[in-house]
Amino acid sequence: MKRNEIDAKYKWNTEELIPSVEEFKIRLKQLDKNINFSVYKGKLNNVKTIKDCFEKMYSLYSELELLSVFAMFKRDEDGTNPLGNELTCLVEEVSVKFSTEVSFIDPELSKLGKEKLAELASSSELKDFELDIKKIIDFLPHILSEETETVLSLGGKVYSGYDDAFSMLDNVDLDFPTIKVDGKKVKVTHATYSLLLQNKDVLVRRSAFKSYYKAYFKVLNTITALYKGSVDKDVFFARVRKFSSSLEKALFAEEVDVKVYDNLIKSVHKALPVLHRYIADRKQILGRNIHMYDLYVPITENADLKLDYEDAFELVVKGLAPLGEEYRELLYKAKNERWIDVYENDGKRSGAYSCGAYSAKHPYVLLNHNKTTHSVFTIAHELGHAMHSYFSNKTQPVTKADYKIFVAEVASTVNEILLIKYLIKNSTDKNVKKYFLSYYLDTIRTTLFRQTMFSEFEEKAHAIAEKGEPFTKESLNSIYLKLNKKYYGKSVVSDSEISYEWARIPHFYRAFYVYKYATGIISAIAIAERILNGGEKEVKEYFDFLSSGCSNIPTELLKLTGVDLLDGDAMEMAFKSFEDALTEFEKLI
Repeated sequence: MKRNEIDAKYKWNTEELIPSVEEFKIRLKQLDKNINFSVYKGKLNNVKTIKDCFEKMYSLYSELELLSVFAMFKRDEDGTNPLGNELTCLVEEVSVKFSTEVSFIDPELSKLGKEKLAELASSSELKDFELDIKKIIDFLPHILSEETETVLSLGGKVYSGYDDAFSMLDNVDLDFPTIKVDGKKVKVTHATYSLLLQNKDVLVRRSAFKSYYKAYFKVLNTITALYKGSVDKDVFFARVRKFSSSLEKALFAEEVDVKVYDNLIKSVHKALPVLHRYIADRKQILGRNIHMYDLYVPITENADLKLDYEDAFELVVKGLAPLGEEYRELLYKAKNERWIDVYENDGKRSGAYSCGAYSAKHPYVLLNHNKTTHSVFTIAHELGHAMHSYFSNKTQPVTKADYKIFVAEVASTVNEILLIKYLIKNSTDKNVKKYFLSYYLDTIRTTLFRQTMFSEFEEKAHAIAEKGEPFTKESLNSIYLKLNKKYYGKSVVSDSEISYEWARIPHFYRAFYVYKYATGIISAIAIAERILNGGEKEVKEYFDFLSSGCSNIPTELLKLTGVDLLDGDAMEMAFKSFEDALTEFEKLI
């Protein structure tokens, strides 16, 4: 479908960001002229100058963020239109200039020493910038000379190139084939693939699976080169910044203890037998050995939610009712005021996301809606992101509004848990209840277990590069296939194609991101249970979290909701929830 064939009410209103491309170019040019910090260089030694410098930096940053988001939206809504790429290239040039101009700030402030910086951080005049100064204190061992910092900032466009190149290959250039479904030709795309894997005909699932991966196999050498470059970049920065590993550097930036990552993997390994038990149940229901393309087919008949967008949205609103009237009104505001880009069109970025800018009126959501249960939950998920951003931006100053990625998946997953709990509770039909229990089990399987498997793969892939071992498609395929067999157990046939599933995961170009999906669902299960079993107090505590931005370190912010990821109880609660649901499910089969 062409983008101009979609009703305007189902397309996001980017004119609220910037009215026109012409104004975008005018504002970008003006921003470019204003990026000059020479007046501050060598003078960041007193409160007034530091405050003026930070205020100018954040003012320009807010405008740059707005322009960048607008350009990204234009690119993502239709990659076949060269306009999006043109605007993205223009804003990237200015972004590099901005990064270069402000690169002196941290090195210069770091020369003041820990004691002086601590004094500045406690100054009432610099209250809005206390986190920036505290980060410099924490980062002192890793800050380089001004000259080196400038050189590194100049490479901004180069470093982001791997992600951009993979995105273009994955969303525009990959040649996906067509297959026959019920005698009709169906093109296998990112959006239709997940739908085809739920088809009750095993031959359709198998054909879709093999056709989809064949497209990746044809360009596997190219993708391997792209991923190697991305990982080498991570290793380079870790070493330059004097971290012991890429993992340590990534988690340091998020203010998360590496123990959280290690404990997650260890805890999941311990819980794998209950996952294998669920996979064995699926095998029993299907009556044969199951393949990777059988893991998403519904194991109950006529229970999938085949809802159009309007009905799906209404169901989401009902499921999120425990969050109160204010939340409900915001959901409708997002729908009616066109925060959301709903349907797939030619050239549109696959998947879904929520994104925005601090100076914008609200965040935006990109969807590719299909009539599946998964698409219903995607609406809930992405609106969770949007509401988190909305409340943080509304409550916090620009310096403290941008919450860490570590907690970014919590609000989205709370919405999913509340929705599935609503559906299970209100299902009177045995078959439907069994379906939703299975959906809940699959949500935990894919969000906790599978994302942890991805995380373990990332750690092993980076270890190859850090040790200087051969980083080849063969080595990556071998690592991935072993992990797949370990996580899914003996009841699943690990088809050869699954060995290069890693090649289609876009999140791998944002190193050590995916583990946060796992910690996110662990936190979300605990939060949802507290809300459902509590009252106004628990909802208020959750809203305090949504409004907290990055005003404290992530693990401390989660404690506002009663979740402590460092003591292990939350992880045990998630696995118990999985096992309890599995036991209830087994009583119905």
